[in-house]
Amino acid sequence: MAYKNGFFQLLHKPDGTYIKAYPAMQGGYPLTMEMLLIYLDAKKINCDVSSVNHALVGMKTPTEIKLNDTEQLPEDEYLSIKISSDSMLATGIFFPPSNKGKLMTREEILSDLAVAGIKHGIQERMIDAYLAGRQFCVKIPLAKGTKVKEGKSAVITYNFNTDLNSKPKVNEDGSVDFHHLDMISHINKGDDLATLTPADFGQDGVDVRGIVVHPKKVVQKKLRHGKHIHLSEDGTIMYSDVNGHVSLANDQVFVSDTYEVPADVSTASGDIEYDGNVEVKGNVVTGFSVKAKGDIVVNGVVEAANLEADGQIILKRGMQGMGKGTLRAGGSIVSRFLESCDVVAGGDVTADAIMHSKVVAKGDVVATGKKGMIAGGEIHTRKNISAKMLGSTMGTITVLESGIGDEVMSEYRSIEKELEGLREETEKCLQQLTVFKKKMQQKAGMSAEAMQKLMATKNKYEALSKEVDQKEARSAELKEEIENYQGGRIKFSSTAFPGVKVNIANVLYIVKDELARGQFVREKGDIKVASL
Repeated sequence: MAYKNGFFQLLHKPDGTYIKAYPAMQGGYPLTMEMLLIYLDAKKINCDVSSVNHALVGMKTPTEIKLNDTEQLPEDEYLSIKISSDSMLATGIFFPPSNKGKLMTREEILSDLAVAGIKHGIQERMIDAYLAGRQFCVKIPLAKGTKVKEGKSAVITYNFNTDLNSKPKVNEDGSVDFHHLDMISHINKGDDLATLTPADFGQDGVDVRGIVVHPKKVVQKKLRHGKHIHLSEDGTIMYSDVNGHVSLANDQVFVSDTYEVPADVSTASGDIEYDGNVEVKGNVVTGFSVKAKGDIVVNGVVEAANLEADGQIILKRGMQGMGKGTLRAGGSIVSRFLESCDVVAGGDVTADAIMHSKVVAKGDVVATGKKGMIAGGEIHTRKNISAKMLGSTMGTITVLESGIGDEVMSEYRSIEKELEGLREETEKCLQQLTVFKKKMQQKAGMSAEAMQKLMATKNKYEALSKEVDQKEARSAELKEEIENYQGGRIKFSSTAFPGVKVNIANVLYIVKDELARGQFVREKGDIKVASL
């Protein structure tokens, strides 16, 4: 037999059991003690491992090495089979027969694969090639699984500006230009608003054991929309039916030619609720409400009223809430002034003056313009707060907070609680699988019903493990965000008065003496006043 890689053969002699070890030829792989031990362990042959290993190291010519004094029975050619951890590859190592043993036939090789549970992807060409020129003590791929083709989640491409958090222009004299905000995406009838690339679900794979392996789940989406919109026949393109403007709220597209209230929102109009944008030419008087899926624009004054918009809220004159008025916006809020009102914004809040109000914003809170003041009330944001003046000469209590936000902490606590329950369920499944494994090792017969329970438990364990991994990853992200959050900056370009309380990432600073032009920043667990 012509050979290239090192191998060995078991020899039977009257005084004991030997191996004849052959060195590698022409750059082949040398025979290793690890390879020899695979065979000896399988055949339960004892030897002095240290002395055998010493004889193998540096071997240049075929060498006989005595293993023990026991006369071993003849051994036929032996096939050692190993299946990869993902069950997508089965490799085999063929060991030669002893000097009194027989070679394996093709049928015997296929029988060994079947006993090992290999049912799919058998590499018959590799087996034939091996039988045509046997090479011992070398790993040979005997079966390959069919790989899973992973799919792709659906993708929606919006063909308009979905980020309408535009900030108003500040003029050279310090006034704010509320006339050219450019916060609306204008469209024409027939415009292509969005396109959908459908999900690709991928293709199943099959491992060498014949078990179907499913691709990872993908996200399937569809184009969602309100009135004045239609889809192509295949549902992949979205078109506008009217001239107007378009907005995106909660993954749903709305087209509107805008509902206009020609005068005040009052007893004459009643409350307003609309699936698009709303523009009020007059005022919104006390006790009334305006709700819009898009933006709200009010040209007059808003009194103790309630405004809710999935998009932006723009108040060209301002709001005097009298302690009862509320503003809720999914995007930014722009107003000339905000006084005695409750404000929540998913974006920035910008006004010339913010007085005695509670403001909660995910973006920046900015008091800009001629007055540029924040006095009284509470301001809460995850980002920055800036104004000309903070507080007032009267020592008005003004709370300014830049913190991580309750929604982040709530999500973190919720995930940690869910993980506790998921881990308990996973552990129970693992215990059940261990019991099944012991029964199989004991070669106890399993009924069809028991096998069905085993597969159901296995599938449940895999699904739970995947969910635990995903939630642990999200928990780690949130924990890192919470631990590393340093807070934003609170800036004042003119004066910060006594009575101002600054809280940045849970570190409190109280202004006791009047400060001129600067910014509050958090450094190493303390709040310092730095220059702008």
